[in-house]
Amino acid sequence: MLKQNILNTLNWTKINGLIPVIIQHKISGQILMHAYMNQKALQITLKTKKVTFFSRTKNKLWTKGETTGNFLYAKKITTDCDKDTLLILVKSVNKTCHLNEYSCFKNTISDFTFLYLLENILNKKKSSIEPSYTYKLYQSGLKRITQKVGEEAIETIIAANDNNKKETMQEAADLIYHLIVLLKIKNINLYDIIKILRKRNS
Repeated sequence: MLKQNILNTLNWTKINGLIPVIIQHKISGQILMHAYMNQKALQITLKTKKVTFFSRTKNKLWTKGETTGNFLYAKKITTDCDKDTLLILVKSVNKTCHLNEYSCFKNTISDFTFLYLLENILNKKKSSIEPSYTYKLYQSGLKRITQKVGEEAIETIIAANDNNKKETMQEAADLIYHLIVLLKIKNINLYDIIKILRKRNS
């Protein structure tokens, strides 16, 4: 939720009219980037929902994705306790970093997330150039995909019953991958499943 009155609650004098901004993915929780905003940048962000910054090196406003199409759509904006830093939860389009990484903080434990896996599977599903296993699996249709989920589930059970930890982990990874493929072909968002689990947990 974007609160329009947030503009007047911030401490704009601490860094000469600028506010540090941390960009975090709304679903995965991954930190994507850090930049600065002035009041005009925040106004544009609140109005358009596309995150806009102020470039200190170029001394001008810039909307993330204006040249690449990799926009950041603001979903929620909050401040820290001192009202001098912003945290913006976003829905990102493709990769955020200009070095073709999902995050500017690429050497972090959260580099590989379910979001990354979902997008990677989706990209491979669409690419017929040098067809991947994922592409061929989608081409084989729902019946084959459900069969693979069943096979991997059984193999996971067998490995677990054999007390083979390494094999259980390998088979569990295969099972999760094929289950995500199945959810995708049925147009079910994995994060809707996570919401159900979160609700049950509460």
